[in-house]
Order: sequence, then structure tokens, then C-alpha cells
Amino acid sequence: MNYQQQDLFKGIALFTPGGDLIYCIDRDKQSRWHLHLCAGLQEWLGLSEPPHFLVPCYTATIDKWMAYDTGEVRIYAEAGLPVLRYQSLLNALFSENVIWQQAPWQPELCDPKVVESYRPQFPQLWENHDLVVRLDWRKIVSDVEPQLFFPTDESSSPSAAGTRSYVLRLFVAGHTGTTERILKMLHQLLERSLRHPYTLKVIDVSRHPEQAEANHVLATPTLVKVWPLPTRQIVGELEDPDKILRLLGVEW
Repeated sequence: MNYQQQDLFKGIALFTPGGDLIYCIDRDKQSRWHLHLCAGLQEWLGLSEPPHFLVPCYTATIDKWMAYDTGEVRIYAEAGLPVLRYQSLLNALFSENVIWQQAPWQPELCDPKVVESYRPQFPQLWENHDLVVRLDWRKIVSDVEPQLFFPTDESSSPSAAGTRSYVLRLFVAGHTGTTERILKMLHQLLERSLRHPYTLKVIDVSRHPEQAEANHVLATPTLVKVWPLPTRQIVGELEDPDKILRLLGVEW
């Protein structure tokens, strides 16, 4: 069988200890882009800095190439020991049915005690947000636009690949009548005005002050547009639909 170039690729996935995932598929087979995946997790989860300590143990890589001497297509897939249990999910993401090998990392690079020592600084990484994000490889340098879907089980396939998405965070102080009113207004406005999928995460600063600090939030209520870049925010005045739509770059 003759394979076209688009059938050959290099893929990389980065997991969190809580089970969230960010991954890329590179059909140009140029690089691995570990740093971009770490930066993506930082942006999506509101981390204070990129979680480089997850590499290499929480990383999985797959390479599908053609052997030029025989013309045969070959696949090699390896993953860190903590993420080998996600093989069925990885095969669904990369559309391949392979047996993933344990990556031959030195034990000291994957010391569980070392990774665990980062938990106080990065508690979000130990939470499960049901997050699976695909970075569009062709736009990483210029746009870093994500492709987003939320699987219901490990056999799910991407349902929104190729779509643009919005990620919003609403910072509030407690669950009050004002919070409920703002949420209802935002939901109606976003459903009516956005033509793309969106995620709205509500963060109570009294319970998660570290996330407010990481997002440079000084008062509530504050609406932060995390994605697409650039990051922008509105402090107060969240009942003005024109102002919110300008924040999102959407014409009223």
C-alpha cells in the first residue's frame, strides 16, 4: 500500500496527574514542541508558570513513518509509566491501534516524590477537569488556536475538531444573588451571540485566591477571556452586553 505524506505524522500528548490532556499532531514531523504543550496547560488551567516538571514522565509520543529502504510504514509509540493506562484514549486521539511501550526514562527523572512536591504550587494539575485539548499544529507559532472536545469515555472521538473555541473565567466572591444574575445574563448573551463553542468557568476567589492572583484579578466580579489570545478582562459592569461582546471581539 502506498501511503500519502498526510498519513505519516508525529504526535505528542502531555497529561496532568489529575488526568487532563493536551496534545498535538505534527504531519510535517519537524519537532516535539514540549514547551508549547506546557504553555498550553498553563493558559488553560491558570497556572503560575508552565509545568515543565511533567516532562518526560507524563508524556506520550507516537511516530508513524515510512522506512525508505523497504517502503514499509512503521509506528512506534511510547509513554511514561504514569500514563500507560490511557492507551485506549491515546489510540482514539491519534487514530491508531497500537500497543504503547513504556518510555525508557531514567528512574530519577520520574521520581513520584519529586512530582508530588509541586502539588502545593500547582493544585489544579491534581484535579480532573475532563479537559482534552488539541493544539492546531499549523497555527502554534502564529495563533496557538486550540481544538477542544470533552469525551464521555476513553473511546470517544473528537466531536469539535477544527472549530474555534472561547475560554472564559468569571471570578466572583461567594454564591450570591448578584452572581446568579450575572451568570444568567452571561449564559443568555453567549448562547445568542457566539457562533463557536465556549467554556465558562466560575471561580470563587474566597475559596481559590491563588487562581485570582495567577489571573491578576484584583476585584470581583471580573470576567476574563482566556482564549483566544490576547487575554483580556472586564472588572464590574458585567451587565453591559456591548462591553462584553467587545471583549470577545464579537460584533453586536
